[in-house]
Amino acid sequence: MKSEKQRKDAGFTHEDDEDRFVDDDKRELLFAQKKSAPFWTFEYYQRFFDVDTHHVKERILGTVLPWPRKNFIQFYLRRNPDLYGPIWICTTLVFAIAISGNMSNFLVNLGKPNYTYTPEFGKVTIAATTIFSYAWLVPLVLWGFLLWRNNKIMNLVSYSFMELICLYGYSLAIYIPAVVLWILPYEWLRWCSIVVALCLSGSVLLITIWPAVRDDQPRIIAAILSSIFILNVLLAVGCKVYFFSKLDEVLPTKNSTAVVVVKAPSST
Repeated sequence: MKSEKQRKDAGFTHEDDEDRFVDDDKRELLFAQKKSAPFWTFEYYQRFFDVDTHHVKERILGTVLPWPRKNFIQFYLRRNPDLYGPIWICTTLVFAIAISGNMSNFLVNLGKPNYTYTPEFGKVTIAATTIFSYAWLVPLVLWGFLLWRNNKIMNLVSYSFMELICLYGYSLAIYIPAVVLWILPYEWLRWCSIVVALCLSGSVLLITIWPAVRDDQPRIIAAILSSIFILNVLLAVGCKVYFFSKLDEVLPTKNSTAVVVVKAPSST
């Protein structure tokens, strides 16, 4: 059991219990009943898709509009992480990046005499590999590291692997409208949307992870938080640079043959 101080550090208060958790007793009971299922069975993963639509909307809103006093895992997940939201968000973001990248390339080259539009279906595979690797591998490494530190410092707030998966998946929701804006061929608009999305997505990650590392050594805290932020920046900037490169200069036209005009000598 976590102490009251730990719960308050994570943004979990008695007021929240009374105001927001009235209808969660039954859900937690069902969660406990299914918890004993082995991880290789369908029943083990079925509970992660047992989530109401209004909970998914609430969690998306919680990442789009983060608040320092509201820890995402404790305030929105309430010990009931789901995979429906993260998978849906990651899949939507993959197709948004691929489709927006193709549309942006088409608009940039529209009207050029030597341009022929060819859909780049390979962008879907690259986008899917990038997004799902970030949303699954980074939480896995972070969970392992926090688990190791928690064994050394017993008073740290601990998060489960599924809670971190849920956190990272929902934190990508803000990038979907940002990617749609990247269709417009304006570099200033693209970079502005990147900065806004980075601030919102990075904020919800740092606010949530902070209670789990705040009692650790200062250098460990700096390393974890900076790594979380840098990986988020690399994802956003990397997608922008690869899928939405700067406007290409107009391709030179085919070499025209030089016409030499020889003036015939005038007869006298």
